[in-house]
Amino acid sequence: MKRKNAWEKYNENERKEIFRFCEDYRKFISECKTERECVEALTAKAEANGYRNLNDVITSGEKLQTGDKVYAVNMKKMLALFQIGTEAFENGMNILGGHIDSPRLDLKQNPLYESDSLALLETHYYGGVKKYQWVARPMALHGIVVKKDGTSINVSIGEKDDEPVVGVSDLLIHLAAKQMDKKGARVVEGEDLNILIGSIPLDGEETEPVKANILKILKEKYDMEEADFQSAELEAVPAGPARDYGLDSSMIIGYGQDDRVCSYPSAEAMFAVKDPARTCVCLLVDKEEIGSVGATGMHSRFFENTVAEVMNCMGAYSELGVRRALGRSCVLSSDVSAAFDPNYPSVMEKNNCAYFCKGLTFNKYTGARGKSGSNDANPEYIAKLRNILDAKEISYQTSELGKVDEGGGGTIAYILANYGMEVIDSGIAVQNMHAPYEVTSKVDIYEARRAYEAFLLEMK
Repeated sequence: MKRKNAWEKYNENERKEIFRFCEDYRKFISECKTERECVEALTAKAEANGYRNLNDVITSGEKLQTGDKVYAVNMKKMLALFQIGTEAFENGMNILGGHIDSPRLDLKQNPLYESDSLALLETHYYGGVKKYQWVARPMALHGIVVKKDGTSINVSIGEKDDEPVVGVSDLLIHLAAKQMDKKGARVVEGEDLNILIGSIPLDGEETEPVKANILKILKEKYDMEEADFQSAELEAVPAGPARDYGLDSSMIIGYGQDDRVCSYPSAEAMFAVKDPARTCVCLLVDKEEIGSVGATGMHSRFFENTVAEVMNCMGAYSELGVRRALGRSCVLSSDVSAAFDPNYPSVMEKNNCAYFCKGLTFNKYTGARGKSGSNDANPEYIAKLRNILDAKEISYQTSELGKVDEGGGGTIAYILANYGMEVIDSGIAVQNMHAPYEVTSKVDIYEARRAYEAFLLEMK
């Protein structure tokens, strides 16, 4: 089934709105390159749109009512937005669920060392990456250092024009004969992703003078000791802003679009919703790229506990009520899909893959091989979604993640489905997925924003 190019339905003035929305998104991913930065920025925007901290509501003993808007944050890496609908909470919620973590290089806990008059940082890559893509490029350091007294120090080095960048070196082609014979997975080894950060020795220092000079710089700028790396969370990410892509500026290239390209329009849809029938939720989680594990991943009880707290603040809490609310909910698991790339057509089956400019992408199932590890959406649910989107002339398409047996992937969909919710993956097609710089279509981002708002308001 052939879908039209979504640009064709918009006139010149309407296209200006697409570019305006995507310019705001481009700035967001340029400034928010870690989970903490995303949560901080979106929390501030939520408050500007009338959302209140759920903890403050709980402390005050105030009762939540229809129309109230609250948010909850988990360990500064996970965010849930709620807008209370007119229907009974236990009738279920309409939920947009995305993730705000992305592949990167994490610093080890004891990362700093000196070798041959150079200071370097050891890293451990996070998420599924082609390691050779992360060398010979400017990188920035983002994160937080927590000192023993509990003082938190935010770190961002390499984003401003007057700041230095860092990076991982690559082997020159002149001496790379053996390296070039290796399989792609081993062209660069994980233990070789060490970041070069300095070469000037500290005057008067005889033992590791370059390392000593780096520690001096860190002490002066951040009041940081070497031991403070042990309680730090520092990430190396591509430096610099996301950019318009293509001579027509119809696309965006930037770091971390998997999955912030879905999380941002999900949050924006929540901010736009007014007077919903069902309670609306936007849930943005951490750790999806490594299996949704840990206290800030979707496998945690954060969302379930928060639903219970919201219902309690409404005077509607019961264990059975929470179970009913979860089990009767509908979810768009807002995560990206692989866009067809004419340079690599052999991995795609063209009747069942996602394309740029064709709108929001629905993946009935993801997983690998025989749909292993996937949620598989019900046709009754898909039919309802089709009806909602067609009525509003929102562009959408359906897709698989590559040919059968070619590979695969997963999202948080199956975890939410464990509650008995109706769930389908629905996101934006991406080229270069998990590379340092990913590419998306502006019109697809805009259509996703429209689709997410329509889902929140119309799904029953």
